[in-house]
Amino acid sequence: MGEEETTVVQQQEPSEAQAEPVHPMESMLHEDFDYKELQRGQIVEGHIVEVRPDEILVDVGSKSEGIIQGRELERLSSEGLTSMHEGDPILVYVVSPEDKNGNVVLSLARAQAERDWRDAQQLFESGEIFEGTVAGYNKGGLIVRMGKVRGFVPSSQIVSIKERGAGEEALAALVGQKLQLKIIEIDRTRNRLILSERAAMREWRKQHKEKLLSELQEGDIRKGEVISLCDFGAFVDLGGADGLIHLSELSWRRITHPSEVLKVGDEVEVYVLNVDRDRKRIGLSLKRLESDPWGSIAQRYHVGQLVEGTITKLVKFGAFARIFDDDVEGLVHLSELSEQRISHPKEVVQEGDVRTLRVIRIDSDQRRIGLSLKKVASSEYVDVDWQDGAGQSTSAADASEDAEGVAADAESQVEDAEVPDDDMVDEVVGDDMTDDEES
Repeated sequence: MGEEETTVVQQQEPSEAQAEPVHPMESMLHEDFDYKELQRGQIVEGHIVEVRPDEILVDVGSKSEGIIQGRELERLSSEGLTSMHEGDPILVYVVSPEDKNGNVVLSLARAQAERDWRDAQQLFESGEIFEGTVAGYNKGGLIVRMGKVRGFVPSSQIVSIKERGAGEEALAALVGQKLQLKIIEIDRTRNRLILSERAAMREWRKQHKEKLLSELQEGDIRKGEVISLCDFGAFVDLGGADGLIHLSELSWRRITHPSEVLKVGDEVEVYVLNVDRDRKRIGLSLKRLESDPWGSIAQRYHVGQLVEGTITKLVKFGAFARIFDDDVEGLVHLSELSEQRISHPKEVVQEGDVRTLRVIRIDSDQRRIGLSLKKVASSEYVDVDWQDGAGQSTSAADASEDAEGVAADAESQVEDAEVPDDDMVDEVVGDDMTDDEES
C-alpha cells in the first residue's frame, strides 16, 4: 500500500512543475513594450499607411501612427505626392514623439536634410571627390547644393576660372555646370559647408598621376596643354600629370626662351622622352615630332653656296645667323666677318641685320654650319657661283657691293682701334669653330 502511494506522488510531480497559465493582460503589456521609444531628432524608416489630401499616415513602429501634414505637404510637388503609395518605404524625421493628440509628428524635409548632412560628413571624413552642379553664385564664390544642404565654393578655391580677379560674369558663366569638388570644412552648428574645386583637382591629379606614370612609355605621343613657361622650358599638363619640355627640346633652331615657340594655354602634341617613376618626372619633346633639319643639311646646302641670313646673336667670337626659310643657324666667326681686324662682331653687324653669306663649312654630325661674310665676293668661289646660278638669290655684283660696303665700314671703325699683334691674329684665325662655340 505504501508503495502505491509513493508511485502516485511521483506521477503527480510533473504536473506541479507545469507553468501556470499567463494572464491575458500580461501578454498585452509585453506587446505594448515592443513598440519603439522614439526620440526627437531621430531619423527612422517607416511605411506609408495611407495618403490623404491633407496628411500622410506612416507606420514607424510606435504605439500610434506618425503624421506628415501642414507645410510638409505644401513643400512636396504634385508629382512627389502622387508618387507615394500605400506600403512604400519612407525615411522620416521625428519632430515630436507625441503631440497633444498622441500622434507622432514627422517631417520629410528634415529627414532629407539630416541625411544630406550625414552624407556630407561621410564625404568629409573619407576625403572623397564628388560631382556637384553649380546652382548659383554671389560676389564671393559659387553655390552648390547637396540635396537640401547648401555648400559654398569660395572664389579662391575655383580653378575653372583661369583668369585671376575675374568678376561676377565669370562666376555667372559657371551656373549649371558640373564641377569636381571636395569638402574642406563642415560645421552643422553654423550651417557651414565649404567646398573646394582646387583641392579636388589636386587630389584627382595625384590619383591620375600615379596611373599615368605607370602607363607612359618612352616614345609615346600624347596631347596636352601648356600650363606655364619658365627660363629653362615649358610645363605641359598631360591630363593628370605635368611633363617638362626642356628649352633644348622645344625647337631645332636656337631659342633663348620658350615664349618664342609656345604660350600658356596652347594645345600641343608631345613626344615622351623619358619617364622617371621614382622621382615622378616626365621628360617631353616638341621638336622630336618635327623633321630634323640637320638630317638633310648636306642635301640642301654645299660649301661655297650663297645664302641669305638674319643675324640672331652676337658673341665675342662671332655672330650667329639664321638662314632664310630654314630652322638652321650657322656661325660667322669673327675672322670671317671682315677683311679688316676687328675685336667684336658689333663693329660689322647688328642683331636683326639681313646679310648675304657664304657657306664655308658643313658638319652635320656636330650640327654646325660655318658661314662667312668676307668671302661673299671672293674670287675663289667664282666657279661655284656660276654653277649655282648666283643670280637666283643675289647677283655677284650686289654681293660684291655688299662686301665692299662692309669692308669700308669696318675699316673706318677700326682706324683708331688698337691693332692686335700677329700672334693674337693667328690664334683667332686658326681656332676651330667648335672650340669657339664651346667657349
